[in-house]
Amino acid sequence: MDKSDEIYARGLATRQAVLGRQHVEEAQANVTPLTEEWMDFVTRYAFGEIWSRPGLPHKTRSMLSIVLLTALGRHEELAAHIRATRNTGVSRDEVKEVLMQAAIYVGVPAAMSAFACAKKVYAEMDKEQAP
Repeated sequence: MDKSDEIYARGLATRQAVLGRQHVEEAQANVTPLTEEWMDFVTRYAFGEIWSRPGLPHKTRSMLSIVLLTALGRHEELAAHIRATRNTGVSRDEVKEVLMQAAIYVGVPAAMSAFACAKKVYAEMDKEQAP
């Protein structure tokens, strides 16, 4: 894959801005021949084409991602996007509110799992910031 083109470069920059440079570097370090094209696809299309569109700010896209990942029960990705809120400007209270909203439409069990995920991620984040 040509990693020098504009879409890839924009995607990589956006991916780092949203998920954090460390997260992206760790993901890139774990790329294998099996996953190389997949990670290229994610960088180009999810972040180079969609997250980079001007129609919604990253904060809104972040909240939508949290709700959608809650609905789908994709907890590993949900944890990454909750952690990303430190970069997208979504407050913990806003995460609480989007999960409350999600509970009405996707179900209490899904929201219960998402709240547990958020609680764990925020505890980890708090530990990282502790002196």
